[in-house]
Amino acid sequence: MDTIFFDKKPRIRATGTIAGPKECAGIVGKYVDKCLTDDTFGESTYEKAECKMLSYAVSKTIENAKLSEKDVDLLISGDLLNQIISASFTARDFDFPFLGVYGACSTMAESMALAATFVNAGHYKNIIAATGSHFSSAERQYRYPLELGNTRPPQSQWTVTGAGGALISYTGGGNEKKFCPAITCATIGKVVDYGITDVNNMGAAMAPSGMSTILNHLQDTGRKAAYYDLIVTGDLGALGSRILKDLLWEKGVDIQPNHVDCGEIIYNVIEDEFQGGSGAGCSAVVFNSYIMDKLKKREINRVLLVATGALLSTVSSGQGESIPCISHAVAIENV
Repeated sequence: MDTIFFDKKPRIRATGTIAGPKECAGIVGKYVDKCLTDDTFGESTYEKAECKMLSYAVSKTIENAKLSEKDVDLLISGDLLNQIISASFTARDFDFPFLGVYGACSTMAESMALAATFVNAGHYKNIIAATGSHFSSAERQYRYPLELGNTRPPQSQWTVTGAGGALISYTGGGNEKKFCPAITCATIGKVVDYGITDVNNMGAAMAPSGMSTILNHLQDTGRKAAYYDLIVTGDLGALGSRILKDLLWEKGVDIQPNHVDCGEIIYNVIEDEFQGGSGAGCSAVVFNSYIMDKLKKREINRVLLVATGALLSTVSSGQGESIPCISHAVAIENV
């Protein structure tokens, strides 16, 4: 079994989000805590801006939880940059322990699953799970620096400029049940590789891993896809989302009625952004702002967050390797 069930039902006590100008022009604009008017965030490099955004998301999460830094027991975070420097440099700004993780664009779900596991076991009371990304730093690392002016192919996605954090706590019940959705279970994904080698075609590369994790989750829990009000994938974009639905349909699972992809909805006019959004910040921003708002208002009550990640590097791509991918699923419910 690949699914962990949380009997103490750790709660998402608060979230904090920040997003760039392009992202805030879309559906999440009125839900994020801070909308940037300048994607450098006042910094001299995009990498420094990415780190500053993640630090803001962590600070805002603590503030929104009405806690202080000393109340946080652990930060679990990662990002897309080499040696997860955004997360590590963010951690040096705070006086609490840090676990750095890397799941590429699946990092939000991975960190939430780990946080819920620690909290449910009673090791910690308050853990922040956070991640972020930046379009310009990701292009420089994985593809081509923007200064080269390369043409973007139609299958490409736009790495989201933004960051998000979630404070996961053991509350012991009480009034928090009414306002704080619970993480009830999490399915840890397996690495899946369908042989895609195109570094611009992330949706096609990641969709099979999303299929694998969703199938395993439904089998382990005994649930049907219709159990969830929303099955939210992280970063597949328009093309990857269609591939995922087709793959699951072939396995006898229909998620068409209740599926939404963060990358498909984050931008205002998807045709202008090719296949939509991607990046670790994609699901971090959309889930921790827009989706969490719906959960807290009880407009929806059961969400399966399936963040998808491509585990490539410039080295592996340069050596002609295909792109292995992974997806992790976290069930968030009003219970």
